[in-house]
Amino acid sequence: MPDEPVLTERRDRVLLITLNRPEARNAVNLALAEGVAAALDELDADGDLAVGVITGAGAGFCAGMDLKAFVTGERPWVGDRGFAGIVQRASRKPLIAAIEGFAVAGGLEVALACDLIVAAREAKLGIPEVKRSLVAAGGALMRLPRRVPYGVAMELALTGDTITAERGYELGLVNRLAERGEAVDAALELAGAIAANGPLALDATKAILQQQFDWSEEEFWQRQGELSGPVFTSQDAREGAIAFSEKREPVWQGR
Repeated sequence: MPDEPVLTERRDRVLLITLNRPEARNAVNLALAEGVAAALDELDADGDLAVGVITGAGAGFCAGMDLKAFVTGERPWVGDRGFAGIVQRASRKPLIAAIEGFAVAGGLEVALACDLIVAAREAKLGIPEVKRSLVAAGGALMRLPRRVPYGVAMELALTGDTITAERGYELGLVNRLAERGEAVDAALELAGAIAANGPLALDATKAILQQQFDWSEEEFWQRQGELSGPVFTSQDAREGAIAFSEKREPVWQGR
């Protein structure tokens, strides 16, 4: 496997992004963070791509921050994208984490920065930072309470203990379970189902779901209209209606 810390591969309209430091459990250093940021830039800039899937090479997804690099003064942050090149600003397009083995500490925060999570059944998930007198400051303390019950998020954060992906699925943290070694295939299947839909509609739908948390009801309707209005008047919307009436697959133009 090439030595680049992040690999990308196009699978039709899906960009497969692989964290490629298996000897370091895909821990995040500056080079890996820059690679992730570049991959997300590619995903958002290319009109032929609709969905991204992030996975890890080797035995697991990601073990979080590279502590060896950290103690030497290296900071694994990239511009306004933040830690790992993703946690403060991910892609505009839908993003799926495909987890094998483990996603812990900053590794789980990378997964939480994605929109959906697919994981092998026995994979371990957790934010053990407190066990090292650190804080899970890469978004877990914001995103976990939005995905699981508050008490569960608090327990995970304060104990630092892990849960299995099966337990995460029961809690709604994991969208789909896979057998060991099949998380990427399951994530690509899910990505394909998403990629078949209208790109403008996907962008607007994701934006509304992500941004709505601090909107009042009145603001929701206003902002939703601003984001969805151009979709309804687009060529793709017309194509979707015509394709439905003609009982064929639509051909999206992204306009």
